Amino acid sequence: MALIGRHPVSIRPSAEARILGVGKGSGTSLSDLFKLGAGAAHVMDIRARADTASGSDARILYSRLHQYGEGGGEAVRAYAFAQNAATATGGTLNGIHASMSIAANSGISGQGSAIRATLEAAAATRTLGGTMAAIICDSNIGANNTMPTHHSFIRFTDVGTIKVGNLFQIPKAANGTIFATHTTQTMSHSIKIIDADGTAYYIMCTDSADNRS
Repeated sequence: MALIGRHPVSIRPSAEARILGVGKGSGTSLSDLFKLGAGAAHVMDIRARADTASGSDARILYSRLHQYGEGGGEAVRAYAFAQNAATATGGTLNGIHASMSIAANSGISGQGSAIRATLEAAAATRTLGGTMAAIICDSNIGANNTMPTHHSFIRFTDVGTIKVGNLFQIPKAANGTIFATHTTQTMSHSIKIIDADGTAYYIMCTDSADNRS
């Protein structure tokens, strides 16, 4: 079995890599980046078949970071830089693109997701500090940018022939949880959303929980 089908023309090791590294530089220092060329190309292309038995998992990449110091870190960090005024013309540019696809003659009897994010904490008698979430959506837009009409923290598209009927699935309603009954409250705030045509709509909110179960 061939391990390398085509040898790279040049490899410039990253000075920051402790184990493996290809290329170095940043968005402002491009001379030492490993050049892919103008055509479609992958730095790494790993394809595998799994005939895993029920109850076992197969993974192409498995990454763990055990942080024992006071610093932060990421098990996986992905960047995609637009370096052209017309980047992604006729396509997309994504930091991460994940798909979970079901073949025509297949099905899933358990849970399936394109992205699964889990916030965990081991059992312990304590009050956790910090700011935590299963998913954090940040924006970091520099000064003097004018945002397009179609912008948002999260965008939902429904591109298939069969349309998805629900936007969210949340836990069953119960008193004192994230989904609880709430009656006879006056609307005091709203959250703005837009549809695919750019039309604005508003989700009604209230800043009082006096009548929340």
